[in-house]
Amino acid sequence: MKYRTHNCGQLRVGQVGEEVTLSGWVNRRRDHGGLIFIDLRDRYGLTQITFDPAINADAHKTADNLRSEWVITVTGKVVARPAEMVNDKLDTGEIEIHATDVKVLSQAKTPPFDISGEKSVEANENIRLKYRYLDLRRPKIQKLLRQKDLFIRSIRDYFYKQDFTEVQTPILANSSPEGARDWLVPSRLYPGKFYALPQAPQQFKQLLMVGGLDKYVQIAPCFRDEDPRMDRHFGEFYQCDMEMSFVTEEEIFAVLEPLMATLTEKFSNKEIVTSLSDGKFAQISWREAMERFGTDKPDLRYELEIVSVTEEVKDCGFGVFSGAVGSGGVVHSLKIDDGSKFSRKDIDELTEVAKTKGAKGLAYIIIKEDGSLQSPIVKFLSEELAQSLMDKVGARSGDIVFFGADDWRTVCEALGAVRVACARKLGLEDQTKAAWAWVTDFPMYDKSEIKEGEIDFAHNPFSMPKTANGRVGLEALEADNPLDILSSQFDLVLNGFEVASGAVRNHRPEVMKRAFEIVGYSPEEIQKRFGHMLNAFEFGAPPHGG
Repeated sequence: MKYRTHNCGQLRVGQVGEEVTLSGWVNRRRDHGGLIFIDLRDRYGLTQITFDPAINADAHKTADNLRSEWVITVTGKVVARPAEMVNDKLDTGEIEIHATDVKVLSQAKTPPFDISGEKSVEANENIRLKYRYLDLRRPKIQKLLRQKDLFIRSIRDYFYKQDFTEVQTPILANSSPEGARDWLVPSRLYPGKFYALPQAPQQFKQLLMVGGLDKYVQIAPCFRDEDPRMDRHFGEFYQCDMEMSFVTEEEIFAVLEPLMATLTEKFSNKEIVTSLSDGKFAQISWREAMERFGTDKPDLRYELEIVSVTEEVKDCGFGVFSGAVGSGGVVHSLKIDDGSKFSRKDIDELTEVAKTKGAKGLAYIIIKEDGSLQSPIVKFLSEELAQSLMDKVGARSGDIVFFGADDWRTVCEALGAVRVACARKLGLEDQTKAAWAWVTDFPMYDKSEIKEGEIDFAHNPFSMPKTANGRVGLEALEADNPLDILSSQFDLVLNGFEVASGAVRNHRPEVMKRAFEIVGYSPEEIQKRFGHMLNAFEFGAPPHGG
């Protein structure tokens, strides 16, 4: 028995007159007074099947009993639909099959939710996930799975053409600090000991570089015991890892930018808006990103920028501003074009947004249509100073200017959150744009969130340390203040999301030891946790990054 000669999205008018066999699921059944119509579905599409008792009474009788999601195989002749019956919404809408035979391959209970897509309201997510195998039949999910497959194929094809080698790195491994909690697997052979599922193939791919494989790529499974995020599943996800030997940061960018541009053009309708005149993506240092946009993953589809007014207000007499500056803090401003339309409720909501980032409040000045200034803080500032602040940020009638006064990090992050909230309120997140940018020169160390007065790695501990004045490696680690040390780490951001993260790695054993000593690791602990990396690097490790 042949189950099919064609799939359910394949037939066109060119096959009219042919006898074909199709198999699939009953998507919909309609009885029109003698004629029975079945929409047969598989992952390729839909084909209408007509059962006419004048053509085959037995097939018509069987069709009378068919119900949604039954699995059937149908044989019949391809017939052109009458012009008035053509369905322009279907790829197969110009033809139908006049059935001469039908066999039921599998019956189905009534599904707990609509699979055909006829109902406009999608079923509750909990129900769909409970019956995930049924949810997968829906055309929407089928399309997403197909798109993901094509997306990954495109990535692989690109790297293969660049002479990369794909390697499947181990899943059961030792624990390593990657920034999240490990998933642990108990060992059967060694009771009381555990394997850790890899948070990323970071150390493995670096060891591959030591092994002489100079261009590695992998669509890698990653396991992290952390809360779910908007762009990441709970527990596990896949990411594309790549690593290269003998490369600079710019050479890594040169490999990745064409890939990201191609993926944008191939899998979206978005216009890339942040390419420079030479075709490269914009590059912004971490500190500049925090100063201008209040985040290390700025959304560059809109131009709202934070401006420092610390110098202008340090002696202004307004306690909130001058007090912050006097205690080593800063005062920054954020101008929102046409923001005077914000209601009191809107401003209160934005103030709460700022408070979620540690701010004590949110000051503001509104420029009314007649040019006058409206704000609770204007009376604490001279008219001349208030106007000069408006001039500095380029504010005009109809705008609102927000102010943050606190320590540098709090002010940046608070106004950054307000910036995003204002853009959403004003509809500035243009879905037709793809704003790619590199964020570079992340801090190597930061104040510890666990132990007060101590420092910890701010990001990836395996990045090569450097300083703003050009010192690299051990020389960089000799800086008087560890918080001044930068890392050769970078992120690739898109429309306010971090979509890739990488670095030029630390390949020198003596540099790695010193980097970990600064955050309090003893020589014994360094050897115990990273001895495999240090030992490997002592046998000639090439400079590498990815």
